Amino acid sequence: MRVTGRGIAQGAACVALVLCWAGTALAGGAETPAPAVPAATPPGTSTSGLPLPRFVSLKADRVNLRAGPGTDYPTSWVYRRAGLPVEVLSEFEAWRQVRDSEGATGWVLQSLLSGRRTALVTPWDVKAGAPVPQVPVRNSDSERGRTVVVVEAGVIANIHSCDGRWCSVTVDRFRGYMPQKQLWGVYENEIVK
Repeated sequence: MRVTGRGIAQGAACVALVLCWAGTALAGGAETPAPAVPAATPPGTSTSGLPLPRFVSLKADRVNLRAGPGTDYPTSWVYRRAGLPVEVLSEFEAWRQVRDSEGATGWVLQSLLSGRRTALVTPWDVKAGAPVPQVPVRNSDSERGRTVVVVEAGVIANIHSCDGRWCSVTVDRFRGYMPQKQLWGVYENEIVK
């Protein structure tokens, strides 16, 4: 059997019709459509004049991640961790499309974001059911530096500066240095002053 472009289009139309009917039948009538997500700024440009993409952090202990840029859009997730780093991907009016360390994306009101730089310590090493890895914070920007404190993967570090290889950080009341590649919240080779 050979399927042509026209056959695919007709098949897709039939599937769409069946899905539309099934959705209406399951909803018990007409369904209110979600508002369309407006076009955001293209990568590299921003309405705020700040670079895209860029890292910021959450200001509050409760921040709604929405499916679109406005309160008319449903809440996809609620963050409950002030200081959590997120990456701003695009902008639309007072809304910022962000991505978290797990790859989830959505929209957050700009007033709930801070320019304060933070980072998660090796969040990719945290696995459910496995012991949490321990990561040293050193007293100098060298692997030979003395360990100031050992922190768990997934903790938030406040970033003071980064030279492209090492970052000066504070975790709780401890200040020291961590390799930049161990932090999610700063780009590879990024200089932070």
